[in-house]
Amino acid sequence: MDFKKIPIPTMHVKLDDFAPATDAEKEYMVQMRESTTFFKDGVKRLLKNKIATISFILVVLITLAAIFIPMFWPYAYDAQLGITPGKPVDASYANLEPFEYGSTELRRIEAGEEIFPHVFGTDSQGRDYFIRVVYGTRISLAVGFFASLIVLVIGMVMGSVAGYCGGKVDLVIMRIVDIIYSLPDMLMVILLAAMLGTALEAILVGTVLEKLGANMISLFLVFALLYWVSMARQIRGQILSLKEQEYVLAARAVGAKGKWIIAKHLIPNSISVVIISTALQIPNAIFTESYLSFLGLGVNAPMPSLGSLASDALNGISSYPYRLVIPAIVISLIVLSLNLFGDGLRDAFDPKLNN
Repeated sequence: MDFKKIPIPTMHVKLDDFAPATDAEKEYMVQMRESTTFFKDGVKRLLKNKIATISFILVVLITLAAIFIPMFWPYAYDAQLGITPGKPVDASYANLEPFEYGSTELRRIEAGEEIFPHVFGTDSQGRDYFIRVVYGTRISLAVGFFASLIVLVIGMVMGSVAGYCGGKVDLVIMRIVDIIYSLPDMLMVILLAAMLGTALEAILVGTVLEKLGANMISLFLVFALLYWVSMARQIRGQILSLKEQEYVLAARAVGAKGKWIIAKHLIPNSISVVIISTALQIPNAIFTESYLSFLGLGVNAPMPSLGSLASDALNGISSYPYRLVIPAIVISLIVLSLNLFGDGLRDAFDPKLNN
C-alpha cells in the first residue's frame, strides 16, 4: 500500500467548497416545480378523466339550454294554442305530431307568414311540448341543486358538531341518524310529501312562497328531514380523524373556540368529502323529485316537471309514446351525467384513491 497517496488530514478550510453554485448546478440539483394547491391538483386529475369531463360538459349544456331557451322561444309553457277569447276552441292544436301545425297556422303559412314549428308537437291541451320539456328540465335541475344545498348545510352542521364534540352529543345525533336510516325511504318520502303538501296549502296563501306551491315546499322539507344523514355520517367520520391532529391541539392551546376550529380547520380539510357528497346528492334529489312528480306529489300544475310530463304521457302512451320517451331520456341523461361526474370528482379529490 502506497501511503504517499493518502491525503494528510488538515485543519485548513477549502474555500472552493463554499463557492456559490452556478445556474447550471442549481438546475441539476434542484427540481423546480410550479406551486400548486389541493384544488388545482384535483382539477388537473379531473380533466384527465375524459368520461367525467364529457359528463360535466353535457350537464352544463343542458343547464344553459334550460335557462336561455325560454328567453327567445315563441311559445309559453302554459299557453294553450288555439284558444282565443270570444271564439270557439280550435281542436286542431291538440295532440299535434312533431313539426305539425294547427289549422290556423297552416292558413297563415299559406298566406306567406313564417311560423315557428312545434319541435316535439303539442300535448292534449294544445301546449307546445318542447318548451314544457325545457321548463321541466329547469325545474328538476333547480330542485336538485337547492335540495342538495339544504342537505349540505344540515349534514355539515350535524356531522361536524357530532364529530368534534363527541360524548353524549355524538351519541344523541348518531342515534337520530340510525333511526332515520331504519325508516323505509320511499314510503316515508311519499307519506311526508303528501302530508306536508296538504298542511302547507293554507299556510302559504298570501306569502312569497305561494308561487312555488305547497308540493315544492314540502319536497324541500322532505330533503331537510330525511336526506342529510348520509352527509352527516361522512363528515363526522372525517372530523373524528382530523380533530386529533397537532394543529387542532395547537388551536385549543391558544384558546380557540370549537366553532372557530370547526370553521377554520376541520371543515376546510374535509372539503373533498363535502364536494363529492354534494355532487352525488344532486342526481339523487333530481330522481326523487321526478318520481314524486310522477305520482302527483311534485310541482303544482300548470308548472311542468319531467316526472309530471312522463305521468301525463301515460294516458296516450299507445298513440303518442314519444311523450313518455322524451322526458325519460332527459331524466336518464341528467342523472347518468351527474353520477359519472360525481365519480370523477371522487377519483380526483379523494386522497385515499390517489397513487
